[in-house]
This record gives sequence, structure tokens and C-alpha cells, in this order.
Amino acid sequence: MGINLKDLVIKHPIELEDLKGKKLAVDAFNTIFQFLSIIRQPDGAPLKDSHGNVTSHLSGLFYRTTNLLEAGIMPAFVFDGKAPEEKQATQEAREQVRAEAREKHAEAIEKGNLEEAKKYAQQTSRLTGEMIAESKELLDAMGVPWVQALSEGEAQCAYITKKGHVWATASQDYDALLYGTPRLVRNLSISGKKKIAGTLKYQKVSIELIDLAETLNFLGMDIDSLIKVALLIGTDYNPGGVAGIGPKTALKVVREGKFSEYEAKIPNWKRLFSLFKDAPATTDYSLNWKQPDEKKVKEILVGRHDFKEDRVASTLKRITGIDRGQKGLGEF
Repeated sequence: MGINLKDLVIKHPIELEDLKGKKLAVDAFNTIFQFLSIIRQPDGAPLKDSHGNVTSHLSGLFYRTTNLLEAGIMPAFVFDGKAPEEKQATQEAREQVRAEAREKHAEAIEKGNLEEAKKYAQQTSRLTGEMIAESKELLDAMGVPWVQALSEGEAQCAYITKKGHVWATASQDYDALLYGTPRLVRNLSISGKKKIAGTLKYQKVSIELIDLAETLNFLGMDIDSLIKVALLIGTDYNPGGVAGIGPKTALKVVREGKFSEYEAKIPNWKRLFSLFKDAPATTDYSLNWKQPDEKKVKEILVGRHDFKEDRVASTLKRITGIDRGQKGLGEF
């Protein structure tokens, strides 16, 4: 879900080659959910192996991460830890959406309406503990580093970026800006097109770069003020925000110094503010890009999940021998 800042931030379209040589902290859950939603069969069902195990996430991680590596980009995937209690309402709402979508998907299948079935199927994606564990295992085999966040993955991405250990955070959600990431890259893993919500139609999309300092300067505010704007609009910690206030009104309220007039309408707002401003982050990580373990990759994809061996082998050739640039943690 995230926070709706799309009409407030300055976005620059860039090409994949503009990121060559850059290290990126990738919001793993956000990215894997994209794979689970997009990589599907004609009736909307996810890709599965002969044992009935979902493999859409592994397909996306392997083939699309290979595209990044081949382009000279070095991704490090950051996995969510335990979400704050304040996010529970948002998580429950998302599960309700999935439950309703599952019912509508079943009805569409029964009626033989594959278009409707696919639309609803894409809203049913669930990321299980087993999927997360095997995603990490595949990344290890590919020589791609991953980091386990203490809490929100986007907060950890922002921390790693602020430390200068990577160049930018890659996520679809604007929340990373509220955690203070200096740069945010969106649409990194979408292949030139993006599904229009609630439809089966797609629109062309380009990779976008958002510079936090540029956006704050344009808005005439600091990061604290941007967090207050977000709380007025509504975040994952206070869905809905303040009734009747959208992005432009929220911006006006904060710019005019009138946020205090709305504090009572945002329960426990100081605590919510601190969840962005002082989000926990671990220092226990190491970013090392290595050569892939071809045998292990094939064991996971071909041996366990019926991926075609010739395609996996040809894909591995594209990234084997690539200079991974081990020049030190802080260099990019």
C-alpha cells in the first residue's frame, strides 16, 4: 500500500544503463510480491512445479535479477523483520482483500471467465515463510547478498543508503523517503509495463529516480515536515489519515504551520512519527557480491522445481565471470 506521495515528489525517468556500476538496496518483500502478482499463467494461477509448489517468486528473482547483474547493477535484497504493532490494521485489511479476491477468482473460474479470473488472482498473492527462506537460499547461490532487517525492510534500505554502502533504495513504495533514503528508484523490476490496478490492462512505465534532497527543496520543507504530511494523508500505521485531507491539503497545512491543529485527529501521532524518524536498523550485515554457485542454483531450480535446465544454464552463463567489483563496502 504505502503512502501516496506520487503527486508531491519530483520523479526523473532514467534507463537501466544509467544505473550501471551502482549498488542498490532492494526492498525484497515489495519486489517478490510483484513477481508473485505479475508472473502468472493465462488463468491467473501462479507458476507451479509438478508438486504444486508456487515458483513465480523464484522465476522473478532468478531471471530479473540476472538482467540487473548483466546490466552492471549490484542489488542487495533487504527482507522485512517484525512489523510494528501499529501496522496490524493495514495487514488485516490486506488479508481481507486477498480473501475476497480468492472468492471472486473461484467464481470467475467456475463461469469460465479467464480475464476476470486473472484479474482477481493477481490480488491473492501471499508470501510464506518457506518462500522467504528459499528466496534467500537462491540469492546466496546466485552470489547476491541479502540483509535481514529488524523491522521494516524499507527502513533498513534507507539506513544502508544513508551510510553510503549502496547508492539508492529500490522499492515501489514511497515510504522509503519517509525513512530518509537519499535516493529512491522505482519500477526497477518491471519489464517496461505495469498493470493498471483493478484491470487487466497495462501501461508503459520507465524506471524513476527520486532525489530526497531535491524533493524537499522543491516542497520547501525538511524530512520532519514530510513525515507530518504523510501522517495527515495516511500511512500503513494510520490508514486513512485525517478525513478529508489529501496530499495537496496536507502539504498546505504543514507549510502554514497548522499541523498542531490536527494532532488530536491522529491518535498517538508522536509514536507514529518516531516509527519513521527513529526506525530500528541493524548494523549486522555485509554486502559481498560473489560468483554464482551454478551447481546450487541448478539444484534449487531444476532439481526441486522443474525449471528447464537448458534455460537455467544459459541464464547462468550471462552472469558467470561478471566483475562483481569487490572494492569495499562503502564504494559505489
